[in-house]
Amino acid sequence: QVQLVESGGGLVQPGGSLTLSCKTPGGTFTDYAMGWFRQTPGKAREFVAAISRVGVTFDYADSVKARFAISRDNAKNTLCLQMNNPKPEDTAVYYCAAVSVGGFAYYKETNEYEYWGQGTQVTVSS
Repeated sequence: QVQLVESGGGLVQPGGSLTLSCKTPGGTFTDYAMGWFRQTPGKAREFVAAISRVGVTFDYADSVKARFAISRDNAKNTLCLQMNNPKPEDTAVYYCAAVSVGGFAYYKETNEYEYWGQGTQVTVSS
C-alpha cells in the first residue's frame, strides 16, 4: 500500500502561481509513474498531468499545457505541480495518483492508477 499526501492548495489570484506537492512517506517512490488529476462538483475526475518513473517523459491536458509544469524529485519522494497563470476554471480539488509501471511509461486515465491521495483544494479567484 502506498500513501500519497498532497499539500500546497489554497486560494490564488488569476495570473498568479501556486505549487502543489505530493509526498509518499515510507513508500518506494521510484517504483511509480505519477499523475495529477482534478475534480469539480458534479463532474468526473479529469487528467491534468503525468510523469514517468524516471521523470524524462510527461504529458499534459491541453487545458493546462504551457501553464502548468509537472516534476518529480526521486531523492525526496516528492511530486510537484507548478501552476502558473491559473484561471478561474482551474478551480478544483487536485489529486495525485501513483501506478507501478515501467520506466518511461505514464497514464492519462483514472482507471489506470492504483493509489490516490486525499486531494487538496485549489481556488482561483480575485
